[in-house]
Amino acid sequence: MTTKSIDETLEPSKIASLIRNHITGDLGILENAYIDANKNAIQKGERVLSTYILQGQKVFIITEWDRSITMVLYADEYSSREKVLNVFQD
Repeated sequence: MTTKSIDETLEPSKIASLIRNHITGDLGILENAYIDANKNAIQKGERVLSTYILQGQKVFIITEWDRSITMVLYADEYSSREKVLNVFQD
């Protein structure tokens, strides 16, 4: 799943490349502590985060703990994403 902003600013092939990186363990520009947390998350079935910089903006790729969805969004959209997903969880 991608946000409208991602769809409007990134080519589909670039989005696919980022997702491929995320899936294969290239977590982008994460600090070591976050890389370790992601390794544990993969083993324990928790949320996995990758972070990349594209066109001067930070892009998050997040796979939910149950692996039901992977979301591609700009970092500044993250809090809005949480609000949207929380509506569906209620």
